[in-house]
Amino acid sequence: MPVLPKIILKQGKEKPILRGHPWVFSGAVARAEGELSPGEIGEVYSGDGTFLGMGQFNPHSQIILRLLTRTKEVLDSSFFKQRLLQAHTLRKKEFLGKTNAYRVVNGEGDFLPGLVVDRYGETFVMQCLTAGMEKLKGLFIDLLVSLFRPQSIYERSDIPTRKEEGLPEAKGLLYGEDIPEPVEIEEQGCRFRADVKNGQKTGFYLDQRENRFLVQSISQGRKVLDCFCYTGGFSVHAGLGRAREITLIDSSEEALKRVEDHFILNRLDKIPFRLIKGDAFDVMRILEPEYDLIILDPPPFAKKKGHLPGASRGYKDLNLQALRLLKRDSLLFTFTCSHHMNWDLFQKIVFGAAVDAGKMVQLLARRGHPLDHPVDLSHPEGEYLRGMVLRVL
Repeated sequence: MPVLPKIILKQGKEKPILRGHPWVFSGAVARAEGELSPGEIGEVYSGDGTFLGMGQFNPHSQIILRLLTRTKEVLDSSFFKQRLLQAHTLRKKEFLGKTNAYRVVNGEGDFLPGLVVDRYGETFVMQCLTAGMEKLKGLFIDLLVSLFRPQSIYERSDIPTRKEEGLPEAKGLLYGEDIPEPVEIEEQGCRFRADVKNGQKTGFYLDQRENRFLVQSISQGRKVLDCFCYTGGFSVHAGLGRAREITLIDSSEEALKRVEDHFILNRLDKIPFRLIKGDAFDVMRILEPEYDLIILDPPPFAKKKGHLPGASRGYKDLNLQALRLLKRDSLLFTFTCSHHMNWDLFQKIVFGAAVDAGKMVQLLARRGHPLDHPVDLSHPEGEYLRGMVLRVL
């Protein structure tokens, strides 16, 4: 093996890696040997010289190394091919015949830090979030083509976190045929049109799939309020679950147009529905308390740890308004996708909202990521979607 650049950690700073965490922060490094170029593969050692693993460097980032393996080995095309096959093994049986849209690679959760790949039928969407994965972009395009034979691979690395890696935002066709606008997908009996070029995330909220299925199973006869509805994923499932009536709120006129398209596409013309363009916080204050099921799936309120106090107030107000609008023996699906909002704090916030609303509430279930969004158990930062199903008495 060639001589690789390396970092040697300060005494005692190896403990997180020994416990399985895949990140090394710059403050833990005592010294470096060799040139640490962004995206370059190198090694990490403890202060006493013990080999700890190999990964990808970025000296310009607070996370100076993202671990790929804990053994000395050649990190070539064969290595990364095996990681992709390992990820594929998890998905292939679960999604065959159920959906043609799912996450193929989930970064650290699939032991490929900084790489996200989503599948929308025969179109693959790739995000390279780190300097290491940016450097290997061409390799992964070749591997995805050889393993999956997609018609197209489109890049959606147009997210602000790239700047923290010293990378510009990027988007565009990487391989194959031009992408149709939009891309039609199927999800257990539902049809959607995903905007992979310009839509939220990589075109659709794949991480809410299992929660949409649950909404469909309990919607029959219920009057539903879908807040922050985006293109109506939850509501289409509620409609197919024979909801009595559906009200949808979103601030985007374009998203609400897509809602109408999805209702037509799924032949839900017999389900009465109402679209309201506006801020959900404002709209909910003027609605009457007549709903049997409310879905709260807002954008992240706390993108940084310092945002938590304000985010907590926002989540409490939102859940307070929802609880006010729910009838007796009704259900609330409430979510947060703020990385820094842990389970304990989120539950305390919703509990406080229930107290202020004067409602007795049962916690029926906690909900989170679906199977195609695995989280490395030693990397809790990879968990971001938290939700609760509540019954209001």
